[in-house]
Amino acid sequence: MLDHLFRHHYGKMVSVLIRIFGLRHLETIEDAIQDTFIKAMSAWRVQKPDNPEAWLTAAAKNRVLDIFRKLKAEKQRIPNVTTGTQAIAINDLFLDTEIEDSVLRMIFTACHPKLSATDRIAFALKTISGFTTKEIASAVLTKEDTIKKRLSRARKVISRENITFEIPLGEELVERLDSVHEVLYLIFNEGFHSNRTDILVRKELCGEAMRLCKMVLKNKNTRNDDGYALFALMCFHAARLDSKMNDKGEIIDLPNQDRSLWYFPLIRLGNEAMNQAVINNCFSHYHYEASIAAEHLKAPSFETTNWRSILKWYRQMYQLRPDPMTALNMALVHLQLGELQAAEALFRKIEPASLEQRSYLYYGTMAEYYLMRNEIKQALSCLELALGTVKNESEKQYLFQKKEKIKQQLNDGGKARSEGS
Repeated sequence: MLDHLFRHHYGKMVSVLIRIFGLRHLETIEDAIQDTFIKAMSAWRVQKPDNPEAWLTAAAKNRVLDIFRKLKAEKQRIPNVTTGTQAIAINDLFLDTEIEDSVLRMIFTACHPKLSATDRIAFALKTISGFTTKEIASAVLTKEDTIKKRLSRARKVISRENITFEIPLGEELVERLDSVHEVLYLIFNEGFHSNRTDILVRKELCGEAMRLCKMVLKNKNTRNDDGYALFALMCFHAARLDSKMNDKGEIIDLPNQDRSLWYFPLIRLGNEAMNQAVINNCFSHYHYEASIAAEHLKAPSFETTNWRSILKWYRQMYQLRPDPMTALNMALVHLQLGELQAAEALFRKIEPASLEQRSYLYYGTMAEYYLMRNEIKQALSCLELALGTVKNESEKQYLFQKKEKIKQQLNDGGKARSEGS
């Protein structure tokens, strides 16, 4: 409960307090918010408040004065805001509309072009959504120490370059939006298919990404076709979340998912966003990914999936953005179509190490390829490689069960031949 509230409110608190004190006091603000949540954890053990969100907001507002005292102690020139018009102005900044504006400013500040692309992502995940350094490392497939360096570097650049806390205009806004979308995409992906070892699906992160994306779309200056396509993609994927795992925490693969559990209101919302996304006939990889997700949702069963259409969208996406994961997905579609040679040609182009923490997906797909060729030993060998590289326990169990089932079938086949001889 508190973890979800922390995730939901961290970005709000950082954004409002930065708007009050300025970006140069970012570290002090982050420390203050950490203190607020530590206080909440302690206080709520005794008695949980009736309205936790209101409690956290009030605690953040009260912490404002503590920050002022700390900054005064550091001999900063701080005005007296405990009374009068400035105190009223601070209270106004905690109104819902002003909080939303502050969060938007924070999103675009985190995605400033003076920060490197990798630093932007780490900084945004930290300041907007309250990711820990460990969670950021998992989301962007890199080491925790590297993330700490990126965060430190981002703070130094913001201070040195005197970056302003605002939403840009004109061409600068268009360019900055690409980075904003990428960050929101990463947050959602970490929720939909987490890199953590202990949990695969993190609904609260999917919800957070969707909330922030809606915020960007709500502002007339920051909405665009790519943003609508990204939101459609999130809706389409989120609609399937309840069917991905069973009550035991075991993975249910797409062919075996109960499609009656797919949430139609989200599918409808995604369709509405997609209608907005295609008005100008200018397509991004978000459009193609959303189109692929929509094809799966349109099929009444796995067997009736329109794989030709999905392959078309993957090819368009690969032309726009050639990467090993898209190539692997195309190979998987060719397997569904029974086109083994086309799949094999794509496998040859992929270096498993280029998929980093997702390399187990390559070996798992190769196992499917060998099973279709009835080369059982090679399939088992690939599954062993997949088990050696997968980190998530649910996925590891899924692969292990698949391997054991194949071994059992192999043994049963051997017994049958022996009895028939």
